[in-house]
Amino acid sequence: MGAGQPSRIRIAHPLHFICHSLSFGRSRANLSRAAHVTSSTDWFYSGGHARDTTTNMERAGPLLGVRVLEVGNFIAGPFAGQLLGDYGAEVIKIESPSGGDPMRRWGVTVGGDSLFWPTIARNKQSVAADLKDPDDLAMVQRLSRECDVLLENFRPGLLKRFGLDYATLSIDHPGIILTHVSGFGQTGPRAAEAGFGSIGEAFGGIRHTTGDPDRPPARAGVSLGDSLAALFAVIGTLAALHERTTSGRGQEVDVAIYEAVAALMESSMADYAVEGILRNRSGGTLRGVAPSNAYPTSDRSDVLIAANADAIFRRLCAAMGQPELAEDERFITHSARGANEHELDELIGDWTKKRTGDELLRLMKQHSVPAERVFTAAEMIDDPHYLARGMVQLITSRQGIELPTLGVVPKFSRTPGSINDVGPLLGEHTERHRQGDKTA
Repeated sequence: MGAGQPSRIRIAHPLHFICHSLSFGRSRANLSRAAHVTSSTDWFYSGGHARDTTTNMERAGPLLGVRVLEVGNFIAGPFAGQLLGDYGAEVIKIESPSGGDPMRRWGVTVGGDSLFWPTIARNKQSVAADLKDPDDLAMVQRLSRECDVLLENFRPGLLKRFGLDYATLSIDHPGIILTHVSGFGQTGPRAAEAGFGSIGEAFGGIRHTTGDPDRPPARAGVSLGDSLAALFAVIGTLAALHERTTSGRGQEVDVAIYEAVAALMESSMADYAVEGILRNRSGGTLRGVAPSNAYPTSDRSDVLIAANADAIFRRLCAAMGQPELAEDERFITHSARGANEHELDELIGDWTKKRTGDELLRLMKQHSVPAERVFTAAEMIDDPHYLARGMVQLITSRQGIELPTLGVVPKFSRTPGSINDVGPLLGEHTERHRQGDKTA
């Protein structure tokens, strides 16, 4: 298929799940037309692999053959499960029969159904099970013995009450990998405390460095702590799966949300311990790195320019028609620009605000200066580069709601990941697994 051209996927399901790339230029009002099914053949297509979805044949992706049992709610654990499913693993999600994962109702909703759910629960099967019910618990315990990975984000110690802890499971299933995601980890003085992404962001240090210096700590507009923990959970799970090919044994993977956040804090502890420098909030800049900021334009858009390297800064000065700035003692070196970043930002801002965003971007491109408009979802949804790489996919939820979702990251050349299905109905696959069916 050509770059930016839509790939159409039809999944054989009573509600006819549909997923394909949006074509360039399609407006929000045209999304429903974009989801029109043009073929009655129930085939799944992804990256050169096709299968008849009326039979239970193999899915695509590098984790083909890996089976994951997801026991948890919200974002930190389920986002990790989403990624593993994107890469081809079979993911069986255990949910409470009374309402299921609260993410079904969180965020922006339509008719009470979350617009996030079809994405975070994509490629998953839903099994409704009450762990306090002996029959349901027996089913979940059996499933855990049939899976390669048990992924959970309960409070530490809770799994042991249900015989789902590693010490118990590994007796009959020595190859199982048990991946934990919690606020403070499985050990340490705070292990038993409930964990939340926001608390992990505070304890991990990133809240202190986020926002403007004259205002209280801010947060990113997404669940950063939870998502970082999920990424480390996937990394740890994949590393454990790789090691198992040599040893034949599984192990526990212990991810603490605060540690996932702290791992991104660069040399902040060393800066303080050695030089007494405490990183603080610096707004839209990174202290000492200039120019690298979002600058105003005449049409009230914001364009980020990253010209902190010496050669790039000289090209920016030429684009501004002020080549002498590159030789100014205040800005001649990286260190000098960092020390005078506010003065430099003011000079650049005075220049950019006289031009439209499009004019500025064209000028930056002509002079090979890295720059980009600060995107929102409105720009992402029909951007030609997003579309060319399959990063905007149109799906239809079980409730019949048509909505865009982001594509699979990263891209694999031989074994591409895929979106086979969207968030399932609560308990949609319970009976299949109660009867011991291992098929997806």
